[in-house]
Amino acid sequence: MKTIVRWLLLATALLMLAHWNIGVSVNSFSSALLAAFVIGLLNAFVRPLLIVLTLPVTILTLGLFLFVINALTFQMASGLLEGFQVLGFWPALLGSVLYSLCSIVIDVALERLMPSRLPQPLD
Repeated sequence: MKTIVRWLLLATALLMLAHWNIGVSVNSFSSALLAAFVIGLLNAFVRPLLIVLTLPVTILTLGLFLFVINALTFQMASGLLEGFQVLGFWPALLGSVLYSLCSIVIDVALERLMPSRLPQPLD
């Protein structure tokens, strides 16, 4: 349940980014749902590979190159989908940073509203 709510909220965050006119456009809520899903898949499978391949550059830039990797995965999702467009690198960078901040806020709020149920230790 928590995953579905998170997915819906991240799709809403993408719609918010589209309304802020920063170079990110989303055609509909269904496009935003699909884009949030694809961004999640890219972050789970492609982003770790990019991080490993660019590790020397990331170390040289003291981790700042991770922003570039986030922008590239954000723009990659745009290239894979028709209803989600990013108009260049700088909008992708700004969009990925704002989307990441929204994701952090969503994760913290969901953890407070729906705490994970861990097994209680036996005494």
